Order: sequence, then C-alpha cells, then structure tokens
Amino acid sequence: MSGTSLDGLDLALCEFESTESGHSFKILSAETIDYGLHWRKRLTDAKLLSLENYFELHSLYGQFIAKNVNGFLKKSKFKPSLIASHGHTIFHQPQRGFSVQLGCGATIAAHTGISTVYDFRSLDVALAGQGAPLVPIGDKLLFGNYQACLNIGGIANISFDDKNGNRLAYDICVANMLLNFLSEKTGKAFDENGDLAKSGKINASLLKTLNQIDFYSQTGAKSLGREWFEKYILHLLPKNNDYVPDLLATATEHIAQIIANELNSKKIKNVLVTGGGALNNFLIEGLRAKTKSAVIIPSKEIINFKEALIFAFLGYLRVNETTNVLKSFTGASTDSIAGSVYII
Repeated sequence: MSGTSLDGLDLALCEFESTESGHSFKILSAETIDYGLHWRKRLTDAKLLSLENYFELHSLYGQFIAKNVNGFLKKSKFKPSLIASHGHTIFHQPQRGFSVQLGCGATIAAHTGISTVYDFRSLDVALAGQGAPLVPIGDKLLFGNYQACLNIGGIANISFDDKNGNRLAYDICVANMLLNFLSEKTGKAFDENGDLAKSGKINASLLKTLNQIDFYSQTGAKSLGREWFEKYILHLLPKNNDYVPDLLATATEHIAQIIANELNSKKIKNVLVTGGGALNNFLIEGLRAKTKSAVIIPSKEIINFKEALIFAFLGYLRVNETTNVLKSFTGASTDSIAGSVYII
C-alpha cells in the first residue's frame, strides 16, 4: 500500500480465515519502506511525465515494489499465495472516467514469482462510481465491532453504519497531504506529534475560508485526490514560509473541525482512528475536544497497517470471486469484484 501522504511503501503479511460467522485476520509481520527523497520526488512529479516516460516509471516502480517484497519475505518463514498491490495513485478523476495507480502488477508478479492482484479502482469507475473509498468493506467485515472507522492519511475518510445498519463511506477532507506539504517547508517530512502546529497561532481568516470549501457541503458518494488538493487548497495558502507553524495550527484546526462535524452530524458513538494522523497528538486532542464520540486509538500495528491489511483482504476476496467493492460506498451502478489478476 502506498498512500497519498507519501510516507513510504507499507508491506503487510496477512492471513485470513472465512467461516459462517464471518472473517478473521492476523498480521504476521509488517514494515514500512521509507521512500527517501529520490522516490518521493519521482512519485510527486509522475503527473508531469510524457506518456512514454510515465509507462517506464510504471514498470520501474513495479520493480521497486517487487524488490522490497522479496526482501521483506526473506525475513519471514512464510511465502504468501498472493500479493495484493494498491499501487500509488497519480491521477484520480472519476468524473472523467479514470483513476490511475502507478506500479505495474504484471511486473510485480514477474519479479516475485507470486500471483498478483492490481488495479482495484478502474472497474468501479467504469461502472460510474468514484473508485473510492474501497477500504470500508474491510471496515465492515473485519472491524464491524466499531460503529465507525476513520482513516486519517493523506486524505481523511470515514465509514460507518447508519441507523439501519447500512455501511456508508466517503472522503471527508485532505489531512496529512496538507500537513506534510506545510511541514516540508521547514525541512521536516511531517509534523511529529503536531508539535509545530501546537507552537503556532490560528489564522482565523484562513480557517474560515478553508471551512467554507464547497466539497464539505456535498452529500452522497464523494472522493478526493491530489488534483483536488492542488486546485482548491494550495492557492489559499500564503507563500511566506515564516508563518509555517501558524499555517500548520490553522490546517490542524481545520481538519479537526471538519472531521468532528461529520462525527457529530452522524451521531457517531465510537470511532476507530487509524492512519498517520492517529499519531498526531495535537490533532487528536483537537478532535476529542470537538466531539462526544469516543475516539479510539488502536495498536500502532493497526494504526500503520490497517489499509495494507484491507487491500490484502480485497485481493483475497477477488481471487475467491467474492464482491469486494460496494456501490453503496462508491456510487457505482452495481457492486463488483474488482482487480486485475496476474497468475504465476
């Protein structure tokens, strides 16, 4: 799994068991491979490449994934029957009929010798869906003991059961994508514990502008991507780097308010919080102060690898020819069994 926050490549070796009563899982081992400046820049700039150079990088990134999977598995006594790779999203424009993830699945299969499932979003987009969010089916089937699951990654997204027990899901707002962008101006990849934000002062005018963005008033299936962030957020930020702590304080407050608004309006009683944002103490403190929902922070393993776990689960469902994308989440015309399979 590689998220929009560009933290690194998440690898999780997972085991699943399905019974009449439901599904269970184990994370046998897990690791994050830091991208470093080289790959972080290549992935950030991929959208600017010519078509020819893009497909070259598509193969090279597949080789990068495969190399790290092979290294990861050498340290384990297990050999998986399947790799499920989300890839790294470069273009997400479902309204134009596409969502594109870098990291060739065929290359991964060829270089690991392990059958690989890849491209989980395209079928749903072709069925007039958003191609996102996909994680909520795992929320429902693997973490159904919580009323809601909130992932605070590059983008914050939520899934929850309504009063009739139906699972709803959508993106809420940009999160670490914005915070990391601002932190990088100080030479830091991210704002550890939210310490920089805590040292700043909130810009009331900017906060009001951010809170009034049209996306937050939209209802139904909706999703965000880097293009949206660049179009609707970046131009609102002052260019002067002297005010980075203030911008971080404002952005953190904005994220906490928008998420809290969702929890409060949907009367969520308890919510499991994962993703890098769950480790941002200042953000979590702000969120807890704004909602009566019980904000539950799990183990670091679940915080860091829940999305990788669930994409493994989506691959497991795919090869067992079981529905893994629900129209109620994405707005598609029908449920689907998504993912291209390369069998070795």
